Amino acid sequence: MELGGCCSSSSSSTFFCLQRLTAVSATKTSSCCVSTRDLSRATLSSISTRIFSVSYRKFVDFALDETTRHTRLFSSPLQEKYNSLKPKDGKGEISMLSFEAPEIRHLRSLIIETETMQVLDFTVFPRAEYDVPIFCANFFTTARTNIVVLDLNPLHDVINQRDYKEKYFKSLIPLGLKYAELFPWGGKLTSESIKFFSPIVIWTKFSSSPQKYETLYSAFRDYYKVWLELISKAIKETDESRISQNLEAQHRYLVWRAEKDPGQGVLKKLIGETLAKDLLRSFLFNGVDELGSKTFNDYFPHYCPKDGDPNNKGSIVGKSFENRPWDERGEFVGNNILLTGFC
Repeated sequence: MELGGCCSSSSSSTFFCLQRLTAVSATKTSSCCVSTRDLSRATLSSISTRIFSVSYRKFVDFALDETTRHTRLFSSPLQEKYNSLKPKDGKGEISMLSFEAPEIRHLRSLIIETETMQVLDFTVFPRAEYDVPIFCANFFTTARTNIVVLDLNPLHDVINQRDYKEKYFKSLIPLGLKYAELFPWGGKLTSESIKFFSPIVIWTKFSSSPQKYETLYSAFRDYYKVWLELISKAIKETDESRISQNLEAQHRYLVWRAEKDPGQGVLKKLIGETLAKDLLRSFLFNGVDELGSKTFNDYFPHYCPKDGDPNNKGSIVGKSFENRPWDERGEFVGNNILLTGFC
């Protein structure tokens, strides 16, 4: 559910878990404008038993509380429909929260808690009047392992569009370097997916431990505070052409994630194909059917489907990056990233 389907075939299933199955505190808020007290109460809904001491609910609680310090947060119309689900086997819970704000089109959280895994998918999409990056946290945890993606996903190209990278990421490189030391690169990512990440992305895997969990919580807080500062200081765009560019960029992101996210299989297994598809397109990647009319093939023609349907493999073109493709200055060092797997 992250950038959905950005990784190579070997890492797709793991990458998916980080992204898509997001952990969220479950409970809907009846009032329109949400206070800190309401948010706290809304996130106290508990699961009777949990095999892990780890819980991603405090991540979401922190994010909601911090957001209300910067802007007015309102319950989204989606909240009434998407609040909680039970897996088909009745074991565990999938809980969701959905909000919006004057600068935020959609802030949503999804948490999966079962006897064998905990998943958090927390993403915040700015409104099209702002070219601010998309905040993305996708964490997957079992008793033994963790798979993590945490990033400010760039709305526009940070590999070739230097002005955008300088605007939002130049000052954040020290933060990225700090956590790159603590969370080593998690393995291969393809050139297709790397274009959706920033120079400060945390993409990692590690064995479960209380220490690592607390370090991840620290990273989440630092990254989210930075994102809130960016959106708070952002100047609302009035140029219709630039608003249109932002809108298309966000739609392209949504189309990619909704189509290629390898986590679809997990959701289908948990709640069935029909519900999983609805949750994917209407909640997790809300806007994919409303913000634009372009299709996956329009945005990514190099997939060259023979039957008109996108290739469902996690990755089919381009080179893979087994190591972090940015240097200590945030310069991209993965040369020849242009996709080469055309038909």
